[in-house]
Amino acid sequence: MVQKGFIEPGEKPRRFYEIVSVEAGEGGWRVLLDGRPPRSSRGAALVAPTRALAELAAAEWEAQTRHVDLAVMHATRLAFTALEAIPTAREAVADQIVRYAGNDLLCYPAEVPEGLRARQVAEWSPVLDRARSELGVALEPSRGILHRDQPDHALEAVRRHALSADNFTLSGLAFGVPLFGSAVLTLGLWRGWFSGEEAFAVSRLDEAWQESQWGIDEEAAERTARLQAEARMLEAWFRGLEADPVSPA
Repeated sequence: MVQKGFIEPGEKPRRFYEIVSVEAGEGGWRVLLDGRPPRSSRGAALVAPTRALAELAAAEWEAQTRHVDLAVMHATRLAFTALEAIPTAREAVADQIVRYAGNDLLCYPAEVPEGLRARQVAEWSPVLDRARSELGVALEPSRGILHRDQPDHALEAVRRHALSADNFTLSGLAFGVPLFGSAVLTLGLWRGWFSGEEAFAVSRLDEAWQESQWGIDEEAAERTARLQAEARMLEAWFRGLEADPVSPA
């Protein structure tokens, strides 16, 4: 039996609440289910640093119908990660982001067909140039499919940006790098260079090209829609963190 307000990973309990609300509380803004905060399997209450972020997570709880499916509640999971996992693993999370930068998608345009390569270069080069000029992240594109070692100073710049982020932002960065296959796109989304949908579109130029040539099957379309929704959520996550963190006191 599932304890009220307690979610075990992998389980889908029945929706056990009627009213979802957000209120000021100790440590920030609390999401409440019938007046009680949902808790992770390790006991953390769902608290966010801004009201906007708490409302983002609250909307996920409100959207649940018969069962609570935590697997699709990304903002809630990111918040629990920021509260429980990130504080004791910041260096390891930064290392993960640096590893993606070392093999960043934007550094590996296709060799053929020429039309795809031209489009990738046209859309990826400006992002790499902006990362170099604004973030000091000077990654070097490869001239083929073989791995190219990136300059230490570029990777160290990525690490500095990751470690400069608060725990909630770092949780979002760690979510974004595998979503886009790119540390640069994730940092750019955090900095507001483009929307989540735009970042996602830039990350899947190869897939879009293939679809234009061969069509789209139902399974691929469903996967694309799911990942696109995750990209929109991540944009809302970063923008929610920028909202005025008015003291809940």
